[in-house]
Amino acid sequence: MEKLWCATHCNTRGGPGARPAAGGAIMPTLPLLPQPRTVTWGDQTVTLPETLWVVVLGSHDLLLPTLQRFQSAAARAGITVHLTASPVGLSGELHVTVDTQDPGITHLQGYRLTVSPDGITIGARAPAGAAYGLATLKQLLSGGRRVPAVTIADWPDFRRRGVMLDISRGKVPTMESLYRFVDLLADLKINEFQLYTEHTFAYREHREVWQAYSPMTGEEIMLLDRYCRERFIDLVPNQNSFGHMTPWLIHSRYKHMAEAPDGFELPWGGRRNEPFSLSPAEPSVISFLAGLYDELLPHFTSQYFNVGCDETWDVGQGRSARAVAERGEHEVYLEQLLKIHRLVAERRRTMQFWGDIIIKYPEAVARLPKDVIALEWGYEADHPFDEHCAVYAHAGVPFYVCPGTSTWMSLVGRTENALQNMRSAAESGLKHGAQGFLNTIWGDLGHQDYEPVAYLPVAFGAAVSWALEANREADVRPFLDRLVFEDGAGQIGSVLYDLGNTYLAAGPRIHNGTALGRLFHSARTWREWKLLPEIDFAAQAEAVRRAAAGLDLADLRCARGPLVMRELRNAVRLLLFLCDLGQTLQGVLRGSLPSAEQREALGRELEAIACEHRDLWLQRNRPGGLEEMSMPPFRAWREELKNLG
Repeated sequence: MEKLWCATHCNTRGGPGARPAAGGAIMPTLPLLPQPRTVTWGDQTVTLPETLWVVVLGSHDLLLPTLQRFQSAAARAGITVHLTASPVGLSGELHVTVDTQDPGITHLQGYRLTVSPDGITIGARAPAGAAYGLATLKQLLSGGRRVPAVTIADWPDFRRRGVMLDISRGKVPTMESLYRFVDLLADLKINEFQLYTEHTFAYREHREVWQAYSPMTGEEIMLLDRYCRERFIDLVPNQNSFGHMTPWLIHSRYKHMAEAPDGFELPWGGRRNEPFSLSPAEPSVISFLAGLYDELLPHFTSQYFNVGCDETWDVGQGRSARAVAERGEHEVYLEQLLKIHRLVAERRRTMQFWGDIIIKYPEAVARLPKDVIALEWGYEADHPFDEHCAVYAHAGVPFYVCPGTSTWMSLVGRTENALQNMRSAAESGLKHGAQGFLNTIWGDLGHQDYEPVAYLPVAFGAAVSWALEANREADVRPFLDRLVFEDGAGQIGSVLYDLGNTYLAAGPRIHNGTALGRLFHSARTWREWKLLPEIDFAAQAEAVRRAAAGLDLADLRCARGPLVMRELRNAVRLLLFLCDLGQTLQGVLRGSLPSAEQREALGRELEAIACEHRDLWLQRNRPGGLEEMSMPPFRAWREELKNLG
């Protein structure tokens, strides 16, 4: 007897195990992620042989790298896998059959996986679906050679499910780190990857812009592009082309293209004293962008191109002021966007662009070309995805929904905010017909958070973009424990989840960050921070200690387990330092200055954390950008501590 199980209703909190179903069937709470759309568990378990044949029917050339990764995963379960394209001689022997051209599968990325005492079959309409079936089977093998009898029918909600990694706020990962991360994305059935780029591609004619930042080279992009394609991931080129161009415009050679060369007023108050956007009033901008595109794009096989164009806050405050006054911001912005679109179309790519400016003007949205893709982004739990998606849908403009991991400006994430942000994005995207879901990992102000902090929100985003209803309340922790970190104690997933929620103990909420993240970047402005007296640093410190307690129990057996432990311990140490610092500053505001001994103790702790941070950075990332962007907050607080007396 078999029982149909809708993945939505399986609560996997507490880790792997099993629970009885009505009628006696056993429904294992295995850490499948994304949780499949439909699962029918059988009453038996199947013990796989120590030597297992995998027969690939149909196209096998595209699937071969995935099959080789499956071999490695099976080896960890004590199984030696042999590959063949012919079933001859395997009659009566339990084996795996992978059909990449199964006519019974209707969805291009769908698959059907069956495990029974008679063998294992994966049917798919195309190699990508077969790869997704193998990814699920690999997860079933995480418990060893004994696997449950099961039938899974699965396909994605969103045709394109992506992750974007910021490599322009100092942190450019090594190729080894990028390859490892792409492997994780493939395991999660992600099929689009972007590297957010302002100045970290090694343009041959623009060395002064990137020479301090260890950029991606053309050769490295080609290698990464191939690596992604072998895993059914589209590496989409990304080059901001309007705002966020400060790394270029601070150099004299490019300053003539700046909208406001000497700085501008920020929309929320305050001033930035550096140039920011390329000016739509400068004719040479378009030929400049054409030159960048002609060098960048040939390294990618993708037919898409993200040109950015977000947060053009200074437009209208400088060279385009007259045009904006006469015609309006939306007309000036749209005109420049259309010029960029022509450049992209001439190079036979589909243009993606961030939609935060254009969405303010629904009448301008209606005038967008219908071959662009607007990227509707927002990173708070209450972002109005539904309202904005409706505008694009009504105008007939293709769009993605783009939530975020909430890891930047937080040091350890904002778990509750991130998960709700992603649920909301997926709900609204499905309701209004979004073409894709792009989960963003930003690195604002130096990217001081460590890579493992992003794994939980990346995994949850992959899950809800694959099948929202099956994964709305998915617990990512068992997946992290068993399949990512190989934690024999089953602790690390909860540590990451709980550390990411410690921001809730601080009291006041901080937009796009946390209280401790904001404090870390406020060495020169903390006296003007109005919320500082309201932050409950003692409560946050206690929350951090509780969340981190599991680190003493964790038993990470993954290849980089010791590094992960060092990273998380240093993150915890920095959080606790900031809690002590915050309480000290609150005392200063009340008129109680710290003693010389207190200042020296804070200084020694800060220096130790900074030294470890510098070493940890270099374990995964290139040296460029470390001193320029990640270390300045440490140096700024070192100087400010000297002044507190």
